[in-house]
Amino acid sequence: MLYLILAIVLSAILTFYRVIKGPSVPDRIAAMNSIGVMFLLVLVLLSYYFERKIFIDVALIYGVFLFINVLVMSKYFSEPEKGGVGD
Repeated sequence: MLYLILAIVLSAILTFYRVIKGPSVPDRIAAMNSIGVMFLLVLVLLSYYFERKIFIDVALIYGVFLFINVLVMSKYFSEPEKGGVGD
């Protein structure tokens, strides 16, 4: 179990390279989201390992925040629509 958690954390560290060197903003957003999902999985595995149900609750709230974060960043970094007031 601990080796699996260690492998996930190592994968998150390697994915952080894509956040720093990503060729475009959407690639960086996707990399940050995948790191968040990896740490969410670590929380679930730690919940199972320590037999604490509160970690599952924290992981659920964290997952909701991850989803909202991706929506907000996608909206913020998207290109403006044509035909708006400024056009």
